[in-house]
Amino acid sequence: MIERLASCSCGQLTAHVAGEPVRVSICHCLACQRRTGCAFSHQARFLRANVSPSGISSEFVLAGDEGPGAKFHFCPRCGATVYYEPLSMPDYVSVPVGAFADPGFPPPSVSVYEERMHSWVVPPASAEHLA
Repeated sequence: MIERLASCSCGQLTAHVAGEPVRVSICHCLACQRRTGCAFSHQARFLRANVSPSGISSEFVLAGDEGPGAKFHFCPRCGATVYYEPLSMPDYVSVPVGAFADPGFPPPSVSVYEERMHSWVVPPASAEHLA
């Protein structure tokens, strides 16, 4: 079984992940753009049982464009988000793909909120495009 380690910038907060993600997605909603400081967010969803966080995190609950949103866990020292809990999916934990610092990570298979996508962004042709 494949194992990966997600980490904040200073290494204080980590999430050890076992197995492949159940979904890798990019989101173009305005909340994700603001949260990441980027044109979209890129995350991998895993079964909660396969994610083992370690370290001290601060939490921030952010309401989504639809649904109850998510509880984000970020390092109180360097500010990097390492994982988050989608409030409508208690059996899953999502990890920002950048926290793995792995250029070989699987590409996104889903692209959401494309109506808010920046004009220069081109999702992978193989990705499912959801509203």
